[in-house]
Amino acid sequence: MPSMCICKVLSFYENNIMSGTIIAVAILFAKLNFPIQWDHWSVDFTRNSRNTSRAEKMTSEDILFTPVKIGRYTLRNRIIMAPLTRSRAQQPGDIPWQLNADYYRQRAGAGLIISEATHISPQGKGYAFTPGIYSPAQIDGWRKITDAVHDEGGLIFLQLWHVGRVSHPDLQPGHALPVAPSAIGIEGMAFTETGLKPFVTPRALELSEIPGIIDQYRIAAENALIAGFDGVEIHAANGYLLDQFLRDGSNHRTDAYGGNIDNRMRLLLEVTAVVIDAVGADRTGLRLSPTNAFNSMSDSDPQKHFNYAAEQLNRFDLAYLHIVERMVPIEEDTTEFDFAALRQHFNGPYIANGGYDAESSRNSIARNLCDTVAFGKLYIANPDLTERFRLNAPLNTPDPDTFYGGDGKGYTDYPALASVD
Repeated sequence: MPSMCICKVLSFYENNIMSGTIIAVAILFAKLNFPIQWDHWSVDFTRNSRNTSRAEKMTSEDILFTPVKIGRYTLRNRIIMAPLTRSRAQQPGDIPWQLNADYYRQRAGAGLIISEATHISPQGKGYAFTPGIYSPAQIDGWRKITDAVHDEGGLIFLQLWHVGRVSHPDLQPGHALPVAPSAIGIEGMAFTETGLKPFVTPRALELSEIPGIIDQYRIAAENALIAGFDGVEIHAANGYLLDQFLRDGSNHRTDAYGGNIDNRMRLLLEVTAVVIDAVGADRTGLRLSPTNAFNSMSDSDPQKHFNYAAEQLNRFDLAYLHIVERMVPIEEDTTEFDFAALRQHFNGPYIANGGYDAESSRNSIARNLCDTVAFGKLYIANPDLTERFRLNAPLNTPDPDTFYGGDGKGYTDYPALASVD
């Protein structure tokens, strides 16, 4: 079979979640062992050592290695592992397993790991081979991972995920339509267990169904604690269900959950309230992406609406607010959104994500633009990222063909730094 260059279609960004078509293409090619040319795509990465004692050697000169309070926890460094979809859950059942435990153990030197996005119910699933948090087998599987991270002295939060319209009947119970705030379809292809299929127009949730959606989040948060997680992150970013309700490009409802910004925020606030009831505010973070256009997302006034959302979230005293700031390196960013202003509207810890390297992270933290920085793609090839940042060491080069789907190749086999005295 001839190789195919999809570099113009497929590009990998700092945060874990991308458009459905992009992830779908990558997973499908990996599953089919389809050779891909990446000759137009070049990225440098770093790798994280399992020698956590070395990562804990803080110096007053490096702000990345000063402690920071996040909810009930004091993190040993300000380097966060962002949620990264890798599509390697055991089948059948979307169950986390030992391969995943090995992967997270290698990266436990992070100040905090935020797990890959995890569907909170069968209805919340949007991609083949991603893990869930609703079955006993899934909870037991996640326990292997949390134990592994804790054995290395690390902390790990679970990201709670309902994809909404970013799904397909083949991924839904009873071959049902995906749900959304409004019956507005998205562009692209869904990745199912039988291959790529065009997204379908979702059905709008009935008002009577919304309490059930909220309860899915509550149960998933409770399950996260049973599985041993230190906390949870509510995924309200990147075009998934809560983001679909929040932004006016995807929410055309005329009831109490649509229209003005207070109504569009209603579901987000109600979900946040029940999650906090389940696990505590000091173990609950939340992720937003004001400018991310993936999954056909748009908003008429993101600065106004997300500044207001940040203000309203202050009522909960969250452990942190995690913001996807951009999808390109900082020097290439042309977005006019003022993230420093957004940060001023939120009273708690602020995690920045998107296009950062070690030096830009140090600069942003020193200028009080953020408290910590979450790194996504840098952690793929660099499980000892904290050590490499501390030593200003070279970064590993990743294997893009293995980003999504597959086995341990390109997942747990990246080399760590040699021992350094």
